[in-house]
Amino acid sequence: MPVARALVAVPAQQLARRLLGAVLVSGVGGTEVAIRLTEVEAYEGQDDPASHAFRGVTRRTAVMFGPPGHLYCYFTYGMHWCANIVCDVEGRAAAVLLRAGEVVHGSELAWTRRPAAKSAAELARGPARLASCLGLGSAHSGVDLCNPAAVVRLESMPRRKAAGVRAGPRVGVAKAAERPWRFWLPDEPSVSAFRPGGRKRVAPDRQTDPRE
Repeated sequence: MPVARALVAVPAQQLARRLLGAVLVSGVGGTEVAIRLTEVEAYEGQDDPASHAFRGVTRRTAVMFGPPGHLYCYFTYGMHWCANIVCDVEGRAAAVLLRAGEVVHGSELAWTRRPAAKSAAELARGPARLASCLGLGSAHSGVDLCNPAAVVRLESMPRRKAAGVRAGPRVGVAKAAERPWRFWLPDEPSVSAFRPGGRKRVAPDRQTDPRE
């Protein structure tokens, strides 16, 4: 059974920590793929200039202003889909970007969707790769992850915040990147190589920034 909606009706930073170790299941295409989340990023809606929802409701961001527990998918760089879990309360537009995870079920299908991956650790390393493994796209934005009949479901969450959670700056955003709202599990091979103090990333321009 999917998790209760009350568990995701919390601020983005709180949910982000709790999602580490959680399992997301997708039945897109008729075969299930499950990913255990190892890296996420929090976005605080209209209080966060890096959030898609910063400027208010649009056709694309309307789902972010809706009830918590729904999937928000967006297209970026003209080629990739990424996925977020909407959280907090209706009207606040907070969400958590799913950055990386470990494929724990349905790896055969995940490999067909990610044939360029060089190892199991790379299958869902990065938000676009994670969404690709799950088969997510425009048709899945708005899916209720707390609905047991939904094609994509948040099936489990740790009862408590995972021990040893690390936090650092967000990746690939032009604004408020310095906020330590990226969270990950240490010693997980699926987590991005970037760490605080590493090589500085060049911010995307206004037209290609996936968070603007």
